[in-house]
Amino acid sequence: MSGAARAVVGAGTWGTTLALLLARSGPVTLVARDKGQASALAETRENARYLPGVMLPVEIEVVTELEALSDAHDLVILAVPSGAMREVCAAAATSMTADAVLLSVAKGIERGSLRRMTQVVVEEIPSAAGRVAAMSGPNLALEVARGLPASSVIGAEDGAVSDRVIAILASRSFRLYRNRDVIGVELCGALKNIIAIAAGATDRLGFGDNGKAGLITRGLAEMTRLGVAAGANPLTFAGLAGIGDVLATCSSSLSRNHQLGVELAEGRRWTDIEGNLPGVAEGAYTVEAALAMAAQLGVEMPIAQEVHNPLFEGKSVQRCLIDLLSRESKDEMAGFEGWLHERALAALSKD
Repeated sequence: MSGAARAVVGAGTWGTTLALLLARSGPVTLVARDKGQASALAETRENARYLPGVMLPVEIEVVTELEALSDAHDLVILAVPSGAMREVCAAAATSMTADAVLLSVAKGIERGSLRRMTQVVVEEIPSAAGRVAAMSGPNLALEVARGLPASSVIGAEDGAVSDRVIAILASRSFRLYRNRDVIGVELCGALKNIIAIAAGATDRLGFGDNGKAGLITRGLAEMTRLGVAAGANPLTFAGLAGIGDVLATCSSSLSRNHQLGVELAEGRRWTDIEGNLPGVAEGAYTVEAALAMAAQLGVEMPIAQEVHNPLFEGKSVQRCLIDLLSRESKDEMAGFEGWLHERALAALSKD
């Protein structure tokens, strides 16, 4: 098989799952970055590490060469960890076609530059500007691979770009919606992973449903504060990419970030956990960038800070949660006053 018009870069859990979705309507190229993994996938037709028991149909061709992307003129899905996105895009730039939509499904913020993933893609593949989109939402890969119903949001400034992705990827069991707020869609996907780590810790320590609900709600509030300060639409955080993904990731044992929080609460160190997780827990790699962005924009993120502390500062999870509970009570809408004032002035100006 060759010449597939659709491709996925990254053969992890989510990349393999998206290749399965694409394969329902025709050939797809799955680019695995590891040659050993590619050989095993091609031979066994099963991603035994990430999706055990889910077989790959013949429509999926597994390769390692990024040059294979030169035939993908419909859609290229970039399903690599956020920390690898820049390197992969730089290597793939000369192989990209001039008309394919590039869809980032990585949920992270680049450390150092504080760039969102679509920004990284455009910086490394300038010719793709205007054809780049992001996907986020409650999409636990194993459930999607098994055909269970799920929904996500395609973030693209140009509605025609999101419509192209939806036409190719959506189905009755995998519903896709469009949203022009790319900033919000991407920040939702990145920041919810941080809250999921905290939620996993509260589950392990037996904080109960009330305590967890409070943590999730206040976590969503600080996600929204940062999003608004960065230029996002606050309503995006009330949608599938926001509250939808927060609920799924904070509640499911299938979430790697939730699992990381559980293990941190058991007293294990991040350096011991990192290599044993079944995939990448993006929240651990994003929290530093999120806090740097918050400092830059003058936004307070206490939950994110207390997730950072046990990961990289040696503080116990128990102490972190106690310190969160000990914080001074304040107005629930604190941090949104400026936005509310601006909205009120905008509404008055229309009258």
